[in-house]
Amino acid sequence: MPQVAVVTGGSSGIGAAVARALRDRGWTCVLLARGEERLRATAGELGAEWEVCDVGDRAAAERVAAAVVGRHPRIALLVNNAGVPGRGGFLKLPPERIEEVTRTNYLGAVWCLRAFLPALEAAAPSDVVNVVSVAGTVAAGSGGPYSASKHAALAFSRSAATELRPRGVRVHTILPGFVETKGFPQRTRFGPVMGSLVIEPELVAERALAALERDRREVFVPRWYRVAPLAQALAPRLVARLGARGVQPSGD
Repeated sequence: MPQVAVVTGGSSGIGAAVARALRDRGWTCVLLARGEERLRATAGELGAEWEVCDVGDRAAAERVAAAVVGRHPRIALLVNNAGVPGRGGFLKLPPERIEEVTRTNYLGAVWCLRAFLPALEAAAPSDVVNVVSVAGTVAAGSGGPYSASKHAALAFSRSAATELRPRGVRVHTILPGFVETKGFPQRTRFGPVMGSLVIEPELVAERALAALERDRREVFVPRWYRVAPLAQALAPRLVARLGARGVQPSGD
């Protein structure tokens, strides 16, 4: 019987790319997203199940998880990928947007993990993939609320990895840099030179599945982004200058 994976933010971008790669490996996928029209189209293309869900709404996440687990009591993989952009600083973004960024990018992963945990434990050994962002390792400039949400998501992922390992649930953190998706268009923001740094969602999906196969806890995509935390520590002023120009990696 095919293994079952739940992918949040599964209607496009990284989530859809991960679901496509899983489908090609024989998995059954359940896609979650807020927008029904695009979600229905992607699920139809992939032969996947789907549920409309705002993961930042705890009650909605619990309700949808109950419906999914009712059909699939054993979930072998949860991919927490749902995210929203938050370009703008703490003083400029409307309070409602800051709350939405925090709920979706951080709390959405927490609520989904808690809601699907019984099914993950039933399928143990099982896996959780948290798609975070390089922005979770640096903080500067106009992307403060977004970066803060990703810092929280990274701390959550690291803590959950330790907490869940004894339960037979492995947690993997994926930290992409600039990724071209509908929710986070990147190439049009940079010139042809900087645009060459932007990667496609398929590369993130490839590295995420490799992390599962090799049981890697944290993976930067591309790998050279591993210098980001070091740059933050050793050259905070340079990072601040780049942040002031609105340079904001995405991971959704």
